Amino acid sequence: MKKSKIIIAGLVLMSIIGIRPLFAQGEIKEQLVVPLSDPSKPGSLRVELIHGSIKIAGYAGKEVVIDAETTPVNNKRERVDESASGMKRITPRGGLDLTAEERNNKVTVSSHSVRQPVNLTIKVPQQFSLKVSTVNNGDIVIENVSGELEINNVNGAITMNNISGSAVANTVNGVLKANFKSVTDSPMAFTTLNGNVDVTFPANAKMNIKVKSDRGEVYSDFDMDIDKSAPKGVRSNQNGMYKVSVDEWVQGKVNGGGSEIMMKNMHGNIYIRKAK
Repeated sequence: MKKSKIIIAGLVLMSIIGIRPLFAQGEIKEQLVVPLSDPSKPGSLRVELIHGSIKIAGYAGKEVVIDAETTPVNNKRERVDESASGMKRITPRGGLDLTAEERNNKVTVSSHSVRQPVNLTIKVPQQFSLKVSTVNNGDIVIENVSGELEINNVNGAITMNNISGSAVANTVNGVLKANFKSVTDSPMAFTTLNGNVDVTFPANAKMNIKVKSDRGEVYSDFDMDIDKSAPKGVRSNQNGMYKVSVDEWVQGKVNGGGSEIMMKNMHGNIYIRKAK
């Protein structure tokens, strides 16, 4: 297993594999280069952030290249500790905390920075599966990657351009957009709470689509065979009382039907586009 860890605070730098420091005004920038155990085989990448943006692009290389950037905390905003009057602080503030591990072509990247965003720009070989998540202060962008994609955000958008394979993508507050070059027969799902869902599929894609927008509209330029049967009633028992609700999903087949595709949001529209 190869492991690389950056912990930069003041003038402290610890590294195990290739780290190239780049410094700019008010920013800390670092680059990690992670070789794969077997570059001839597809790999996978897992990235988890609390604060920050993630951009991943496929390229012709055989390594995973991670560029990380953060802005140190402005100490003037910190609360003054009166009990420490006259003393020098020896614990660092700000900096960049990033860890990358590789085992059998599986690369895991994580940051435990909770004081400021860490923004990542990552290059991976084009045949790569991804499991990516962030929570605050950033969007997720995926480009030119082929594989199984699992993308999660909370307060930010998700954009996937020129991708192949399958995707499960979910955000809470943000727009979700995807543009597929080709798709597999794996099930896919695209959901958000506040924002549009906008997905483009190849013209020959065979799909069973299930879609629902609570407070928006659904549009498609595919010729879709809509299931016109009456909405299904769902009956539940809560505290001795029966509740009946109506399932308002729209279901239909594209090109005769095929892989299962689910799309859902609450506030926003849903667009199912056919590639030109």
